[in-house]
Amino acid sequence: MWVVKLGGSVIDDALFPQWLALLSQLGGGRVTLVCGGGGFADQVRRAQARWQFEDLPAHNMAVLAMAQTAYLAQALEPRLRLAASKAQIRAVLHAGQTALWLPLEWVRDKPGPQTTWETSSDSLALDLARKLNAERLVVVKSCAVDPAATLAELGQRGVLDGMFATVAKDAAFPIDVVHRAELERMRALLLDEGRAVGV
Repeated sequence: MWVVKLGGSVIDDALFPQWLALLSQLGGGRVTLVCGGGGFADQVRRAQARWQFEDLPAHNMAVLAMAQTAYLAQALEPRLRLAASKAQIRAVLHAGQTALWLPLEWVRDKPGPQTTWETSSDSLALDLARKLNAERLVVVKSCAVDPAATLAELGQRGVLDGMFATVAKDAAFPIDVVHRAELERMRALLLDEGRAVGV
């Protein structure tokens, strides 16, 4: 099972529906899609800058922004199936469909090290991949991605969030960071994996 995270900026791109279609067509039974907050999360940042409230409510609002994006994705690609818990995700995958994560379990009552802007939807996708015992995590970005860069270097450049590389150190699965234009690369990865599963 794979977790594929579409960055928030991908959501405003013309390729967004193509990513959704690809993951619906080839990800059935083995892909869980995580969407970033996109413009909804940007509005949270603007509201916090305007009203100067603490990071905990901003974190919760950003999680809800991810949920809004998930609803948008499902509206554009109805073959995706919304799932809020590990059990629901597994049920969707068992039915041969692509799961679309609603990260409502990440709403928090108390502040902590993960309720700051240092932890973005990138790290939430990583956390989900761990909980699901995923075989691979693919993070799709709109900004330029140096294929030779380490996760730490991508974090320093702002491609990934500041906590991602630290949290990913003991990940038991490969992590790929790809550009939004690499649809064919993603297709090839999914098809290769499909052939391997069928052997």
